Amino acid sequence: MPTEYNEAKQQVRQRVWDALDAASATYNDTAHGRIPNFKGSDQAAARLAALPSWKAATTIKAVPDKAQLPVRVRALEEGKTVYMAVPKLATPRPFYLLDPATLTVPPTEAASSRVAASVAPTADVDGLSPIQLVVLGSVAVNRDGIRIGKGAGYSDLEFALLAEAGLISPDTLVVTTVHPLQVVDGAIPSTEHDVSVDLIITPDEVITCPAPHRPSGILWDHLAPEKIAAIPALQHRHASR
Repeated sequence: MPTEYNEAKQQVRQRVWDALDAASATYNDTAHGRIPNFKGSDQAAARLAALPSWKAATTIKAVPDKAQLPVRVRALEEGKTVYMAVPKLATPRPFYLLDPATLTVPPTEAASSRVAASVAPTADVDGLSPIQLVVLGSVAVNRDGIRIGKGAGYSDLEFALLAEAGLISPDTLVVTTVHPLQVVDGAIPSTEHDVSVDLIITPDEVITCPAPHRPSGILWDHLAPEKIAAIPALQHRHASR
């Protein structure tokens, strides 16, 4: 990506991280450098769980960040299957499969990324079922649904892998849970591979985004060779093209 594009995104991140720190709005000493573990994440999860689309979903893909832990706990407590990515998609079977029917520990423990790594089986894309709802973490998001994470790009890659496999469809709902200070006015830089959201859930409101964008699969020309080489699932799919 062009340097100006990355710099513009980083400026948005810095503004949001600074605002969260100034308001003492997270559970960490600083919001900087991470998906903010925001105060009110429980209320945002409850607001999400009240939606008919949540209640109808049986299989959810969720990020492993602490801010979305209450969402994952609720999903498991309600009998939903949760898929969560292995860090950096670094293994040939890059998703943890959290099935509440087979968990050996309570949902409050299993939903933790640390515990999931020790109790949940892993699966490759071909071993997963269609997904009705995707929960993303964000550093910032605007009311058009354009979001940015902390800059590693793994959420977009996970989404692309699942979309290319037909597990995410146009009917799959994509949401993010955030603190109100993470909802920004104005434009956020984005490209064709960036996933935007249908709904923004804060502790106080549900924001419907007018025309969210989502890629239908992996955009190979957007990936550096070293990125493909570092992720076994990408290597496999690239080799079979």
